[in-house]
Amino acid sequence: MLIKGGRLIDPAAKIDATMDVLLRDGQVAEIAPSGKTRGTAHEKFDARGLVVAPGFIDLHVHLREPGQGYKETIATGTAAAAAGGFTSVCCMPNTQPVVDSPEWVTWLQQPERGAVVNVFPIAAATHASKGAVLTDFRALQRAGAVGVSDDGKPILNDGVMRETLRLSSEINLPVIQHAEDTRMTDRCSMNDGPTAFRLGLRGMKAAAEASVVERDVQLAQQFTGARLHVAHLSTADALKAVRRGKRSKSHVTCEVTPHHFALTDADVGEYDTNFKMNPPLRSDSDREAILVALADGTIDAIATDHAPHAPHEKIIEFERAAFGITGLETALGLAITHLHREHKIPLSRIVELFTSGPARVFSLRGRGTLIRSSHADVTIFDPQKRWTFDATKSRSRSQNTPFGGAQLTGRVVATIVGGRVVYRTE
Repeated sequence: MLIKGGRLIDPAAKIDATMDVLLRDGQVAEIAPSGKTRGTAHEKFDARGLVVAPGFIDLHVHLREPGQGYKETIATGTAAAAAGGFTSVCCMPNTQPVVDSPEWVTWLQQPERGAVVNVFPIAAATHASKGAVLTDFRALQRAGAVGVSDDGKPILNDGVMRETLRLSSEINLPVIQHAEDTRMTDRCSMNDGPTAFRLGLRGMKAAAEASVVERDVQLAQQFTGARLHVAHLSTADALKAVRRGKRSKSHVTCEVTPHHFALTDADVGEYDTNFKMNPPLRSDSDREAILVALADGTIDAIATDHAPHAPHEKIIEFERAAFGITGLETALGLAITHLHREHKIPLSRIVELFTSGPARVFSLRGRGTLIRSSHADVTIFDPQKRWTFDATKSRSRSQNTPFGGAQLTGRVVATIVGGRVVYRTE
């Protein structure tokens, strides 16, 4: 396939120019100024007026299999990913049963699951994610796990987390931490602030997140080569700890979600459970800190934390409703609308947060760039396209989103995985 005349933005290769991209045999065969490619192709894609980017990578999704196919399956979740421009997704292990063995890691990657994009499993750090006995990191890594995490159930025991990071340093495996001191957030359902007070809801304090990040950064500094990744960071104080870790040259990375840079806790309104997630929507000052960190390079990746739920788990009282929202299909539109158009963050930086940034975090070699011989994973989008997200037409099995009916700018036109088009706008 020859992708002709698009604006190629490849931050890893420091390219932002009108180029042609030739794909062959699942790899990038050639990139050249428009009309100057030497190779030929049977199929051509006219990308004039569009951005051609390396395939987007989502470091944090919940595909719900095994065990919760009524919410999502690998087939439906990856179809939603493709519609959002993601060519690779990293799936969390908090399923039923928990993905804590090499056998389950292998199961997730089998063709029978029906994935239309690349699936990279994240395995549990402890057996059944109970925070006590470590899993066999080496065996999980050999089976294809790109990291370990007890996502949703943070590792609170200092000794267990220290040993987790020690092993990480030995085998170069990222440790992804859901930073929440659950001893401080018991029975809390949103951020601690004026809206929680008005609604009569228990609020999660920012310190519950920041204290765990501070401890983890200190532990990571004890082991040369330990790789700590902070999932869905949401507070200004946690960002300060990440900045300290980066300044100390420790391998500390972090991600933020589109909902945390697009919304605040005031958007919860009158107990709208589509705005209930964990970590919760935070204050204006926390959101402002995130926007600054997205612009200055502190944040390594945008990740959706795509968390589908069935209607009966969300259409109930706020305190009883499940945490989480879907996010794969709206991520790019939210990023361009809020980060690029409103806050003037360059389009190249946004592409970096979806491509080379996440590829670096989990060492996904040959991805996050379109240099020659890299994987033929490509995201093509129209940065000017205005559209309205219709949640009822989502490719996900669930529709729990606060962005239904949102008017967005920036839309995916085509998603290419391994040289094959897996999504194209109608």
